[in-house]
Amino acid sequence: MRKGEVAEVAANVFMARGTDVNWVLVRDGEDVTLIDGGWPGDVAAVEASVRAIGRRPEDVRAVLLTHAHLDHMGALNHFHERYGAPVYTHTTEVGHARRERLEQATPVDVLKQFVRPGGAGWILRILRAGALTHPSIPHARPFPTEGALDLPGNPVPVPCAGHTSGHVAYLLPDQGVVASGDALVTGHPLSRTTGPQLIPAFFTHFPEESRESLDAFAKLDAGVLAPGHGEPWRGSMADAVEAARASA
Repeated sequence: MRKGEVAEVAANVFMARGTDVNWVLVRDGEDVTLIDGGWPGDVAAVEASVRAIGRRPEDVRAVLLTHAHLDHMGALNHFHERYGAPVYTHTTEVGHARRERLEQATPVDVLKQFVRPGGAGWILRILRAGALTHPSIPHARPFPTEGALDLPGNPVPVPCAGHTSGHVAYLLPDQGVVASGDALVTGHPLSRTTGPQLIPAFFTHFPEESRESLDAFAKLDAGVLAPGHGEPWRGSMADAVEAARASA
């Protein structure tokens, strides 16, 4: 996928590409659930992706956050402040979103990637997209109920801590899609491989726990992986986990 592209990965489930990062839209009648929101510089692209599926930004009923890293939370304050969309995430991740603590790569960690193949271009792109900004989401809320959420697509939160302490994926059971955030990806500009894999380790706050959390995906009844980075992937989640463990 190219930047600005929106692809329907299953009926009424769409993956959109921003600045080397993806977000997911779930359409149900006139309503939309947005999962993640790109970099701060991707706000216009997130709005455009909602229009690309035939809906308006004000049709977004809620935004679900996989984890509170800069490249996934960029449009969330905009959708809340302009359109009134609530932002939900795992209760453990709420404090991270509100910046009561910080679990992400440091600027020094990022600059060290300059010498890696593809690193210089990636750094320049994310700087333009807002990598030096410091947003928080003070209005972030924990999920209002346990199990499936009463939102378009009936998303089911799947806790998979490790990348951050409250990272959560979302299973869309009716469409057989998993929006996996950064807990299980299929590529990254700093990775030389494609297919199911763990994101480069320096991004991850608890690497051992992130490897253990792959077990949460292996049990899911789904045939499409919609990751936070990389291309959509089709196959069983057990096969995706096996591939990710092999690449690690």
